[in-house]
Amino acid sequence: MSTAAALPWKDRKRYLWIISAVLPALPLLSLALWSMTRNDLSLWLTLLVVYGVIPVLDLVLGEDRSNPPEEAVPALEADPWYRWLVYAAVPLVYLTVIVGTVFAMTAELGLLGYLGLALSVGWIGGAGINIGHELGHKKGLFDRTMARLSLAASGYGHFQIEHVRGHHRDVATPEDSASSRLGESYYRFITREIPGGFSRAWRLESERLARQGKGPWTPGNEILQPALVTVLLYGGLTLWLGWQALPFLLLQAAFAYTLLSAANYVEHYGLLRDKVGEGRYERPQPRHSWNSNHIVSNLVLYQLERHSDHHAHPTRSYQALRHFEDAPQLPTGYFGMFLVALFPPLWRRVMDPRVLAHARGDLSRINIDPASADRYQNGHRPVAA
Repeated sequence: MSTAAALPWKDRKRYLWIISAVLPALPLLSLALWSMTRNDLSLWLTLLVVYGVIPVLDLVLGEDRSNPPEEAVPALEADPWYRWLVYAAVPLVYLTVIVGTVFAMTAELGLLGYLGLALSVGWIGGAGINIGHELGHKKGLFDRTMARLSLAASGYGHFQIEHVRGHHRDVATPEDSASSRLGESYYRFITREIPGGFSRAWRLESERLARQGKGPWTPGNEILQPALVTVLLYGGLTLWLGWQALPFLLLQAAFAYTLLSAANYVEHYGLLRDKVGEGRYERPQPRHSWNSNHIVSNLVLYQLERHSDHHAHPTRSYQALRHFEDAPQLPTGYFGMFLVALFPPLWRRVMDPRVLAHARGDLSRINIDPASADRYQNGHRPVAA
């Protein structure tokens, strides 16, 4: 055995994961810059970094397709360092929401600065949803409680139920409101995904409580619990700072919602699981999620972009997620893809050929938007494998 082979495996990105934990403080840096310069453009720093710097770095630094060896995974999963990095980000999300709201109400901001700050705080709320996504799949009570707290900062507490019990069950099927369809624009997807997520979560939680002989309006309702935290947070800030704080809080929360929708839109566009029986679909496989190995955006998002492994193995922690060669690959990281999704013709030009190629040109193996079905049936040309 060679000396290199005998050495224990080490995570080369072990300390780089700190980026995910400290990112929720980025708007606080922009507040410090505004205090020094009084320039409202400084309050757009977060969005500039996320949608400008990170996509460029993804393209420049490229991908990391390496996987941890399976024999190293148990120790990697058990290492508390990775979990504590996720926990540490939760109070930063709340600090950013509170300080950002206070600043918006007390500083003399123009419309440009106000909007930049609201969207920046909302982006951190979206990061909080991603934190809730990572922790919400874990079995421990503390993890699930921290997940709800993280989601409550943006008023998206129902996500833990909707995602774990609903989306993971129905992913890459026409029944899933959180799986986008070939030909469906991001804007139309939002009108289906956001209300669909609320209604599915409420139905699933009501069914769970009914099996216990309880109605939905009970303290044990896991949607109402984080909703109460949201009401206390937003209500407390509004009572403290005045009614003008509420529109700011609602605006940042709305932006956080659209960020979650953008991720859902990118992750499963056009992909479809095969039916294996009446009303039954095959088990989710890596090929049912779009994957990306771009280094920087994965460091920012707790490796959410290795989504293929996540859906095939939902309880696997972010640091242990793997790349699969047969999983469909996005051309760049999520933040670059979010920008592309804002322009539906560009999105279709980039993604439709990839969907068709992945399905070997077989439209019956694609999740197609019913409103666009005729266009694809009439204009489709099979793509060579």
